[in-house]
Amino acid sequence: MPSVMRKIALLLPNWVGDLAMATPTLRALRDHFPGAHIAGICRPYLAGVLEGTHWLDELLLYDHRQRWGLSQAIKFWAGVRRQRFDVMILLRNTLASALAARASGAKRRVGYARPGRTWLLTDVLQPPRDGVRLKPVSAVDYYLQLAYQLGVQAQPRHLELATLPADEAAADRVWHDLDLPRDVVILNTGGAFGGSKRWPAEHAAALARRITGELGHAVLINCGPSERDDARQTAELANHPQVKCLAGLAPHELSFGLTKACLKRARLVVTTDSGPRHLASALGTPTITLYGPIDPAWSENYEPGTMHLRLPLECAPCGKKVCPLSHHRCMRDLTPDLVFAAVARRLAELKRHAA
Repeated sequence: MPSVMRKIALLLPNWVGDLAMATPTLRALRDHFPGAHIAGICRPYLAGVLEGTHWLDELLLYDHRQRWGLSQAIKFWAGVRRQRFDVMILLRNTLASALAARASGAKRRVGYARPGRTWLLTDVLQPPRDGVRLKPVSAVDYYLQLAYQLGVQAQPRHLELATLPADEAAADRVWHDLDLPRDVVILNTGGAFGGSKRWPAEHAAALARRITGELGHAVLINCGPSERDDARQTAELANHPQVKCLAGLAPHELSFGLTKACLKRARLVVTTDSGPRHLASALGTPTITLYGPIDPAWSENYEPGTMHLRLPLECAPCGKKVCPLSHHRCMRDLTPDLVFAAVARRLAELKRHAA
């Protein structure tokens, strides 16, 4: 390892939650290489997740899924190559990411041994395994091991994100327009992974009614641009004046900046194992996570005092985007009564700690 690392690039994760779980790695690299120029390469829609943080000197936006023409892709990677990075760290596991790293001209290319790409890397880490199968391990630790390969010492594993003044102003408008009080519980029932992670709208509506009616907290239904119909349905099923949702905002208004600011000021977030769960944790907001098809070990984010709700079913965790048995019991059998009991218990604990 050279004593001076002048230019570092990271191929950042493609998913919101994974990018939040990469923040300990970004922080570790900045602390260990304070004078280095550190650049992140990520999909354009994810740029807002990292706004307000200070670990990266620049974000280079690239998305092969947007069907860039060959000339555009060549132009982008030629620009990366001109920067003459000393090292490129791959926080993605694909062959395409390894090819891109090779095309970047980086002297060192650090990543995990995954099918078909080991020959493209200079520093190859073996992923944890149980025999021939990959061992479930938190993405937080998985990413930090890549930094440790460059000589970084063991680091704190807590997630960390920030908001901008404009984000807080946007959340202020939401609170004003929806007439929300100070104590708000946010429900996040969707997820980009697939239908198998979603909590049924009728369950969420029943939970929202009980939180408002029995615990005296308003409820805000979170959603992204593509989830507005589901959020609106949940709010309509709840049919309570203190159950509000973000579905009335235009798609361009539902930014990651606004989402972060809303999650930051919530008293508690009840969420599926999805991106907003990790955003909330990174902003210091307590969460209750509803687990279904995915082993919790993959997404452990080390939030102090978090609650995980998961049913001991023989078919779970299956890891599938759509329930292969068509009954969706891992999420459907997480009943509103079961989740409400956890919410009541967690809110009581938070009240005691605040006293």
